[in-house]
Amino acid sequence: MRLAIIADVHDNIWSLARVLKAIDEERSKALLVLGDLCAPFTMRAIADAYSGPVHVIFGNNDGDHLHLGEVAAKAGNIELHYFLGELTLGGAKIAIVHYPEVGKRLAASGEFQATFFGHTHVAEVEMICGCLALNPGEVMGRFGRVTYAIYDTETGRAAIREV
Repeated sequence: MRLAIIADVHDNIWSLARVLKAIDEERSKALLVLGDLCAPFTMRAIADAYSGPVHVIFGNNDGDHLHLGEVAAKAGNIELHYFLGELTLGGAKIAIVHYPEVGKRLAASGEFQATFFGHTHVAEVEMICGCLALNPGEVMGRFGRVTYAIYDTETGRAAIREV
């Protein structure tokens, strides 16, 4: 199962549109959003543009939790996990969080095949105790690169893509 992973949109809906178009071409089966969407209209844009299941956690810049939750509930394809998501997708046990410190500790726990996190806006992929630990980078483009990741649950491999 191919999963698409994004983080740190920070309301850059123009970059988000480009990323979601690229993700659509990847034929991913689910989208994981690792926080810092920011405003509810960004969550709405994701719900409207991505037809598959979307799993979202909050970051440190998602201010209006109530309205974000309402948008997720009305969308029909978004599951909001608040601050930590533990998922089984395509047979792989996956953790999603916003902060790398938490994600890397979860990777070291031995409970997951993969942990995904954001916050730093810098893409990284590493193995920790046999677990893939991945930051897809940022959709925002603050540091000049707009990136997302694709993870294959069958092979356990991931790749960072730039748009």
